[in-house]
Parts: sequence; C-alpha cells; structure tokens
Amino acid sequence: MTDEANETMNNKHSPMKDKIDILDRTPEELISDMELLGERPYRGEQVFQWLYQGAASFSEMTNLPKTLRRKLEGKYIIGKLKQLKRLVSSDKRTIKYLYLLADNNIIECVLMKYHYGNTLCLSTQVGCAMGCSFCASATGGLVRQLTAGEMMAQILEVNRDIAGLNWEPVSGVVLMGSGEPLDNYENTMKFLHQVHNPRGYNMSWRKITLSTCGLVPKIRLLADEEIGINLAVSLHAPNDKIRRKIMKIANAYTIEEVIGASKYYFEKTGRRVTFEYALISNVNDNPEHAFELSRLLKGFPNHVNLIPLNENRHSSQKRSQDAAIQRFVDILKSSGVNVTQRREMGLDIQGACGQLKTAYYEEL
Repeated sequence: MTDEANETMNNKHSPMKDKIDILDRTPEELISDMELLGERPYRGEQVFQWLYQGAASFSEMTNLPKTLRRKLEGKYIIGKLKQLKRLVSSDKRTIKYLYLLADNNIIECVLMKYHYGNTLCLSTQVGCAMGCSFCASATGGLVRQLTAGEMMAQILEVNRDIAGLNWEPVSGVVLMGSGEPLDNYENTMKFLHQVHNPRGYNMSWRKITLSTCGLVPKIRLLADEEIGINLAVSLHAPNDKIRRKIMKIANAYTIEEVIGASKYYFEKTGRRVTFEYALISNVNDNPEHAFELSRLLKGFPNHVNLIPLNENRHSSQKRSQDAAIQRFVDILKSSGVNVTQRREMGLDIQGACGQLKTAYYEEL
C-alpha cells in the first residue's frame, strides 16, 4: 500500500472526525446553533455568508469575535474532503478531482470549462445502487449517501483550486457524477436549496441539472417542489425489452411510466426535459431504434442528448460506430426530434464517471 494510503488509514481516528461539518447546516440551523453557543442569532447569518464566499477556516471570518471563532473551531469543521488526485486534460478545459471523505471513502467530480462558464459534475452518493450494465460507478454497489455538505464541499474545494488558475468560480452544476440523486432525495434537496440560497452561493435554478435513471415517484415529487431545475432522464432505450437488459431500474418502472413522469415535470415546472441516450453498438443504435424513439417522444417539449458510450473494463459493451451515430442523429432530426450529440471532454484523463476511482484503488 502507498504511503499516502497508509496515512489515510492512520488518520481514521483523528479528532476532526468527531466534529460537525458546518456545510451541512442551513441558515436557520446556524442561527439556532449560535443561540446555543450563547451568541446573537444574526451571527448565524454571518457564518453562513462566509462559508459560501469560500472561507476555508474560521480565522478568515474577521467580522466575528475571536471568542466565537474559537467556539466554532472547537465544534465544527468546514468540509471533510481531502484532494487525492487532480488530472487536467490536454486541452486544459477539463479537470477531474478525486477526493477522500472523512470515513476513507472516495468520490470524484469533474470540472468542465465552457465559453459561458464553468460547470461542475458532482457526485451525490458513494457508489450507486442502480446497476446499469454500462456504468463503472455502479460496479461496487451503493456504499452510502453523501450529505448536503459533502456535495457543497465539492464546489467550494474546486473553487479554491481553480482560483490559482485564474478561472472563474463554478457557475453551474450537473448532478451526474457517482450515484442516483433521487435515491438520496432528502440530502439532494437540502443541497439544492443551499446552493441556490441568495444569502449563500446564489446559483440560479436554471444553472442546475439533475440526472436520474428514472425513479418515477421521485421525479413526480421533484416536480411538485416546483423549483425549476433542469431534469435529465437516462432513457438509453426505445422500448422496455432493451431497457431491462441494460438498466435494472427498468424492472421497476416502464418507459411509459418514465415518459409520463417526465411530462408531469414539464407541466409543473415549464422546463423542457432532456433524455439521455447512450449509444451502444448493436444494442440500441439501429435505425429502427431511432424511429421507435422518435415516435415515443412526440407530443411534448423535450430534447435528446446522444452519448457515444464511454467504454470501461467492467463492461463488454462497445461504443457505436461513428456512421451509426450519425445515422441515428439524422433519423431523429428528420422525425422532428430536438437532438444533439454530447461533446466529449476529458477523454485523455479518463473523464467518464468511475474510471479514476477504479484506477486509484488498483494502485494501492
């Protein structure tokens, strides 16, 4: 085992482990905390603002009394992530991060630089229970849920890192890293409200995209929240027979139910739903599949995001040939479907979810 890994394991019983992650606290909870500490309630608002302005330590919170800062240092920690690896793509537009959690679990996130701002693809769980056959992140199953603070810490840690590159802070997030966000509903919703809070990070709902493999009741529940984030549904098949072969969730919910929930989301929020479709050679990429998909999606505003499969050693499935991809695009367009092919970024740093984490474990 490497020296870094040994140090990680030896720190398992660090006193920091017993402190509360203050990033998990809402403004209202911080106000209550301040009262319990014998402080004025408004101090909670001040602390909250400092956190989302990127303060990495309580000593930076210079408008707080020193006595309060000492109390905070004794009770809380600001985030529980330690950077293990950082890989930058050859075009300098994608950075992949590997972070160690306080309990020695590992998560990853990917920063993508676009002309309109920097978007972070972050994780919502350690591992994933959904078991999609083509996804490396699901090979070990679900280990545990991430807290709202652990989700937020990914943004704040990345911001600290890219400040040294003179990059602008993260302006958008996609919940598309490891895990199924709607399978961690309570923590995900808490995170969404934290990152959107005008007193904190103040990210627009329209800059947030949540990706789900199709948990129908939770899609409807999210629609009823009426927060208007972008919804991306991993469809990956034009019919139930194919979908059940590659996605375990298809045994619980039919495509008809998934489409119905997606229509409900549009009706409640006015936000067009994106359907993600990973093109797998000789599985779901034939012309008849494209025609079937186009018939399936008629009747309400939506968008198809075609994703040439990111191959990984845990699956024998292969990326569709370029000619098959173009044929699929042409059929959808000619059928009146709004479609784009996802831009492939960070391939040279194993930008697909799960690959870096797997490689890191193999080094130990």
